Amino acid sequence: MDILSVARPVAVSGLNDIPFPVADADRVEALLARCPVAAETPLLEAEAIAVEAGVAQVWVKDERGRMGLGSFKALGAAYVIASHGAAARGRTYVTASAGNHGLSVAAGAAAFGARSVIYIAETVPEPFAYRLKEQGAEVRRVGAVYEQAMQAAEDEARAQGWHLLSDTAWPGYTKDPLTVMEGYLALMAEVVRQMPQAPSHVFLQAGVGGLAGACAAFARAHWGNGPRIVVVEPAVAPALHGSVAAGRAITTQGPASNMGRLDCKTPSLIALKGLARDADAYALITEEEAQVGAGTAMVAGLASTPSGAAGIAALLALGEDGKRALGITPEATVLCILSEGPEG
Repeated sequence: MDILSVARPVAVSGLNDIPFPVADADRVEALLARCPVAAETPLLEAEAIAVEAGVAQVWVKDERGRMGLGSFKALGAAYVIASHGAAARGRTYVTASAGNHGLSVAAGAAAFGARSVIYIAETVPEPFAYRLKEQGAEVRRVGAVYEQAMQAAEDEARAQGWHLLSDTAWPGYTKDPLTVMEGYLALMAEVVRQMPQAPSHVFLQAGVGGLAGACAAFARAHWGNGPRIVVVEPAVAPALHGSVAAGRAITTQGPASNMGRLDCKTPSLIALKGLARDADAYALITEEEAQVGAGTAMVAGLASTPSGAAGIAALLALGEDGKRALGITPEATVLCILSEGPEG
């Protein structure tokens, strides 16, 4: 495992016109309170994981049952579409997805009488494409990687006059990604109410960084500087790790990862700006470490995917040097997010 510990805040150039993530969950919680399929997801104490990791407690926010979509992503794009209200009806929403963001777009569009077109890369498994179609989406495969699918979605939105609804931000495109991240705040608002006390460490997996950026911002707003926040990425897709190390947003290179939802080579600029302020460390896990982590989580009754259990995997993969680097002692209390259910 490769760990980059930083002194906050980190200077990252080129982000002056990019907003920080928001940290107020009132608006999204008020809207969710009116949604018949919305319900709080559980916070579980994972004693077996704590024993395996050599820490006092591991708390796991279990997002596998979120709004019937099986992922925290249900809180994001669907919240954006809900915010559009009656104006969404008849509109076409288009996006690219390496994972469950597309499901949220599809479900939100279907709920409000809109159409959805989801671009996915050739490496995305067919069962996921089938799940998108079950939600009513038109699925188009373009490119070998997420970034190529995203470019195709952006081009088609411009050509057709469709509404591009991405969960990643770039210069000139920040409003919807910021609102997507606002939707994710409901998850952390629940955690703050559910936890008996603030954790000593928070492990947040990241693809483009929307979940990590939103959760880190909320954690800092409510728990202050106490918890150490660790961002977890695939070693072959170190978008945030690489950008923070470089001091500017970069696109990284690497093969496809079995952590498919996290296999994003370019960070969301909103997430990057927020995490440069809020995160203490960036950990890169190997494909093997991700598989071991997901397997251990399954044995502990927390079946997920290598993407969904990546935070748990990073905690379990830490050696003594890694624990020292992150200040993890046998008395540590760790929060992880199980961000999606198992495939199939």
